[in-house]
Amino acid sequence: MADIFDLAATNLLSPVILTFVLGLVAALGRSDLSVPEAAAKAMSIYLLFAIGFKGGAAVASNGLDATLVATLVAGFVLSALLPFIAFAMLRVLTNLSRIDAAAVAGHYGSISVVTFVAATSVLEGRAISSEGYMVAVAAVMEAPAILSALWLVSRGGSGRRMDSELMREIMLNGSIVLLVGAFVIGAITGQEGLDKVSNFIVAPFTGVLCLFLLDMGLVAGRGLRESRGVLNMGAVAFGIIMPLVGSVFGLGAGLLIGLSPGGIALLMVLSASASYIAVPAAMRVALPEANPSVYLTLSLGVTFPFNLTIGIPLYVAVSQAVTGG
Repeated sequence: MADIFDLAATNLLSPVILTFVLGLVAALGRSDLSVPEAAAKAMSIYLLFAIGFKGGAAVASNGLDATLVATLVAGFVLSALLPFIAFAMLRVLTNLSRIDAAAVAGHYGSISVVTFVAATSVLEGRAISSEGYMVAVAAVMEAPAILSALWLVSRGGSGRRMDSELMREIMLNGSIVLLVGAFVIGAITGQEGLDKVSNFIVAPFTGVLCLFLLDMGLVAGRGLRESRGVLNMGAVAFGIIMPLVGSVFGLGAGLLIGLSPGGIALLMVLSASASYIAVPAAMRVALPEANPSVYLTLSLGVTFPFNLTIGIPLYVAVSQAVTGG
């Protein structure tokens, strides 16, 4: 327990978290501080490219094996399964409609790439190694949750059937394309390719992440400020409890596969995070009647800050305690 508090304290005082808190406080205090949309988009592209490239290079160095395949399968299953658990919890804890509950549930089966990136930064800061292919697992976990959410709605007789527009939205989402594409480039060029661009994607990484999380703090703060009355205490409780439930499933899967402590921690983070980029974009097409104030505020305004400040240190500490790493 002492290790968990120590890691949490260290993480809370890191530049990455403090910058997020700065943005959150500024937005809640109605400051006019803002990050230009074009700059935020550029930083997002940079972070996705950097983490994908480094993951691909790591796979090129380590090679492919059965553990990689098993981890990809586990990620797919977790992404498809977790929305059903989230949906059941929402029906108990909240009075959300079936459509809103399904839309929220889809977010909690998919993943937050930024939470994943922040977790890799924490692991690197503590010199904890992890499997480089976890970035591929992150990409695999984006889409299945969306399909599960649509199935949940269809069971109520009001679902929208899959069509070419929705499939394109899911499969060609910009974040997935960039993450997978950078991963493939890193895998092809290997360590030699990484060495050539290391001054661009390694050294500046933490600084760019800080500025990006400043923007995320501003967005989360505005969402919380503007959504008063939309979410009740049950919904807020769900936004905190569900990540913990998801992390337990990630922990179990990581232990069964035999991942390293760092790999288990990242699988826990992926299972605990909630999408606020890919899934909202898909839901706008698939379930336009769902309320964005509900699913965006829960994923970005409640779960994202919880994972950044408390969740990530907890998942890392638990993975080390369970594995003895």
